[in-house]
Amino acid sequence: MRKLLTLITIIVASGLVAFTGYAKPQEQFFTFANTTCTPTPYLHCPDSECTGPMVINQGNVVEMKTRRTYFLDYPCDLKPGEKVTFILSLHGAGSYGNWQRNYFPIMDYKDKYRLVIATPNSPTRVWSDADDQYLHNIVDFVTEEIGKENIKAFWLVGHSQGGLTSNRLIRTDYFKDKVDGWLSLSGGRLGGNPGRGATFAPTGPPPGAAPAGAAPAAPGVARPGAPAANPAGAPPGMAAAMAALREPPTNDFSFIYETGRREMDDKGLPETSDWAKKYNCGARSNPQDVVDTKAGYVYDSSRLNQLRPGWGLLPAAGKAQVYTYPDCKDGRVVADVVRLDKGHTEGLEPRVTEELVKMMLSAKGGKMQQMH
Repeated sequence: MRKLLTLITIIVASGLVAFTGYAKPQEQFFTFANTTCTPTPYLHCPDSECTGPMVINQGNVVEMKTRRTYFLDYPCDLKPGEKVTFILSLHGAGSYGNWQRNYFPIMDYKDKYRLVIATPNSPTRVWSDADDQYLHNIVDFVTEEIGKENIKAFWLVGHSQGGLTSNRLIRTDYFKDKVDGWLSLSGGRLGGNPGRGATFAPTGPPPGAAPAGAAPAAPGVARPGAPAANPAGAPPGMAAAMAALREPPTNDFSFIYETGRREMDDKGLPETSDWAKKYNCGARSNPQDVVDTKAGYVYDSSRLNQLRPGWGLLPAAGKAQVYTYPDCKDGRVVADVVRLDKGHTEGLEPRVTEELVKMMLSAKGGKMQQMH
């Protein structure tokens, strides 16, 4: 009898353990309000022939105060309280948010490196201070939802006129105490700009609608990533604004500059950087080669017939050279990246994209966490 009771007790206990294991609630993941998260990023271009309707899409997340849309990419398995790096990524003049997402496809690394990436759109396709409140609202939303204490670092990324806009934003009262770093994708270099190559600027607006791979043409409006010198369709006073940005910012942040070798003149990249001197960095390193066997996703197909290598040709595999200024004060990162045999509009390849992400994550962060 005693053996039977013992056996019954073991069976019941085993059943309770099994039931408890089965009934245990699944781990809860964090989701931003009014968003959906898919393992494969929404409207991700295929490896080739990304369609025009896809690249001009302006996003599936509504900024509730302005009712303008944007893209928000983040890990679908993000846990409440998990620390992330937050990135605001701005397209160039004449472009769109989804072209920018696929031009610099850091969304491919959101899971591996725990990134939250907001990619907005300018309705005029040229950024101006009229867009600032919309950008503030996006940053406020992400910060409030995830908690500033969980943002390890906040970076601005901008291609061409989006880089010029990042240079302006980083000096404003709203951003100057929040931003830990700026990645300029052919959007101007702090510490001395290279000269422009003879084939950098396109010769004129393309007629009609653009074929696959580029945003559609619009009379008087620049193509994706228009020349920063004086993009067509830019608001009045652009030249004066650019002149004001030639003086370096007074706040502290890391800075990475990326460009295509064909965008520059024969002198190429300057060997020194005043921004590196600001942080007492060491002498520029010898280049580290990053080899990509896969091409980027997007390009400006509407101007291929102009054969302007400095502006950009078809995306292709290639090699990039990474130059760093080591041992910068306070954990700052200062670096230059040159993509060989590339112009202004070929989308970035996967390995060089990941290398840029790794450099961003290696820099000092924490400004958001220190805000009261």
